[in-house]
Amino acid sequence: MSSPLAQHLIITGTVQGVWYRASAAEAANRLGVCGWVRNGTDGSVEALAIGTELALESFVAWCHEGPPQARVARVKVSEAELPDPIPTDFTVAPDA
Repeated sequence: MSSPLAQHLIITGTVQGVWYRASAAEAANRLGVCGWVRNGTDGSVEALAIGTELALESFVAWCHEGPPQARVARVKVSEAELPDPIPTDFTVAPDA
């Protein structure tokens, strides 16, 4: 099995106060992605996603849509270093 990959995401638009974080955690857990999601100080949502290439592609695609109330303007994706230890699930983290 290949090593997991890590990606850092910044999601902008109407993404706070619309259940984005909880919905992202549900989607990530369903897709087999580990990591965390939190509100940014600038109205964005930030996530660290860890998983296979296919799982990450699926999660990023979900992030472009978000929950029904969200209006996603942009999803900025960059490669990230794997944390040590690697999380075993996906959680909603405290705000940045």
